Parts: sequence; structure tokens; C-alpha cells
Amino acid sequence: MRIKKFVVILFILSSMLGAKAQEKQYKVHTVAFYNFENLFDTINNPNIDEEWTPTGLQRWTSKKYNQKLENLSKVLMQIGTNDQQKEAPTFIGCSEVENQGVLEDLIKQPNLIKIDYGIVHFDSPDRRGIDVGLLYQKKHFKPTSFINIPLIIYRGNVNVNEKDKKEKETDEDITEVGINNRVYTRDILLVTGFLDGEEINIMVNHWPSRSGGEKKSSPFREAAGRLNRKIMDSIYKVNSNAKIITMGDLNDGTYNKSVKEGIGAKLKKSEVKQFGVYNPFEQMYKDGNASLFYRDAGDIFDQIMVSETLIKEGYSSFRYWKAGIYNKSFLIQTTGQYKGYPQRHSANDVGYSDHFPVYVYLIKEVK
Repeated sequence: MRIKKFVVILFILSSMLGAKAQEKQYKVHTVAFYNFENLFDTINNPNIDEEWTPTGLQRWTSKKYNQKLENLSKVLMQIGTNDQQKEAPTFIGCSEVENQGVLEDLIKQPNLIKIDYGIVHFDSPDRRGIDVGLLYQKKHFKPTSFINIPLIIYRGNVNVNEKDKKEKETDEDITEVGINNRVYTRDILLVTGFLDGEEINIMVNHWPSRSGGEKKSSPFREAAGRLNRKIMDSIYKVNSNAKIITMGDLNDGTYNKSVKEGIGAKLKKSEVKQFGVYNPFEQMYKDGNASLFYRDAGDIFDQIMVSETLIKEGYSSFRYWKAGIYNKSFLIQTTGQYKGYPQRHSANDVGYSDHFPVYVYLIKEVK
């Protein structure tokens, strides 16, 4: 009997020690992207922003602007937070910002000021004056270089007829400018630096819209996809083990040629070869998720993709963990024609955005 009791006690102790040994601690960082949808100040600048002034079409007053900032800050501080992750995102890629000034106003909001975000931003040649940017927590990330890379594309002899005009699905940002018919759109932002001591490269995108029709505008987004791939290949020539994240509002789905062929993004981790790219949002789309809606159809234009180096086995250095779409109830329209859509700005109310934010987690085992 005593021997049996000893065996039972030994088994229990072994189980407890084994469980304790399996309890591992991880450092978690959230990487988010959010289309801010027309984050303009109230000042009339040389770009085409008259609509977003106190006397313009939107009657964009200081009160509305400050409410927009407060709304966005409420979202940003919560993206990706849960029982395991308490901190606000370490990185926030953003699009549709007018200038660096609006980002400076945003990070000074009461919800965000204690987080101490830094800003990387460049003015782009987009005719509406909207740019991309990156916010980062200074205590975790130290940028070493950053550059804006122009997307050089031309419309050529494409004519947009009335039928095509009715097909446009997002903001009107495609236009011929100059004698060479160049399409002036957003630059791609590339930021390199050290995340808690590990080098990482982050690209922020806002690809040309579907103005003029999806098919006729597709070549512009395909060019953006190829430029992403070219940038990645250039990084790999310097460091074959580089960790790369590319994110943004692509104005294309996970299934489109710009993403599947231009970038070469894969649905499954097992399909990703060296220097390849994994897109976790493709499966999310197949599962019926959406980051925006148009004509009652949902899609995921907002995507974050990671390099093969971030999906390798083991967590001795930072690795991709999982992805999500932040679509809490307060961000969703609850009544009317657009019930279920993201709650955006209207004539009477200052909303959030016509997109939901997206995010991924990077994790590393703490020894």
C-alpha cells in the first residue's frame, strides 16, 4: 500500500513539475494598420482640401476635427488588446492622413499621450493630399532609416466612359497629371529599425483606388504589388535573413493578382518558400471576415503580410503568431441602410472610418 501511495505522489509531483516547465513566458507586440478615412485638419492648404474646411462641403470645424481625433485615439489604444495582451499596438501603420501635423495632434490625445508614439511620415504627390504614415512606441522601437518610395505609374491612353465611372468603388484619387499622364498616388513608406534589439523592416501602403472601374485600374495596383516585391528583394540582397512586414489599404482583396502574383503572397505557411510572403488575411477572407463593405459585399482590402523569416519554427526571436480584424460593436453602424458597416463620418455625426483596423501579433519567448 505504501509503495502504491509513493508511486501516486511521485506521479503527481512529476506532472506538476512538467506543467511548470511548459509554462513559457512570451513578449508580445501588436502591429496594426488603420485607414483613418480623411483625417484632415481645418486649414485650407494648397492641395485639394477645400472640402475639409469650416466653409467647405463637410463643414469641417475644429469641433469635428477634435472629435475625429478623440474617436481614432479610442480605437488605437484598444486594437489587439485582450487578456494576454494589455498594451496598445507597438506599430500603427495608417493611411488617409493629410500631413504630419494631424498625426502630431493625434498622438497628443489623452488616450495616447502616455504611450509616447513616434512618427514617420512623408508628404506624397497624391492629388488629394493624403499620405501614409507609421506610429511606433519609442520605448520598443528605434528607427535607423526611413524612406518614401514613389510608385511611378501612367494611365496611358485609357479612356474612362460613363459606365466605368459608375463602377468606381472607393475614393477618387486616380487622375492624369502632367503631359506624360502619370498617375500621382501615394508613396510606399519603408521604415527599418530595431524592435527590442531585433532588426525589422516595415512597409506601409495605400494603393491606387478602383476609380474608373476595377478592371481598368487593376494594372496600377498590380504595379504596386510588384514594387513591394522589388523592395523586399532589395532588402534581402543586403540581409538574407531580414524580417519584413508589409501592410496597408491595398484596394484589392487577398485573391487579386496584385497580391497573389505581384507580391507572391501565399495562403498557407507550408507554401511559403525562402524570401516568400505569408498572408494570414486570405484565410480570414475565406472564412467570411471583412475589413470594409461595398454594396452589401464584404472584403478585406486592409492586409498585413509577413516574410518567411517571421513564420519559421521556434520563438527564440520574434515570430508571427496570429492576426485579427478589430471590429468591436462601437465601431459598427447599428441602424439604417448601412447597418453592419463600419461607422464612418456622416453629415450629422463624426464617426471613425469606413474601414476596420487590422492587426497581427509578433511574439518572442522570454528566457
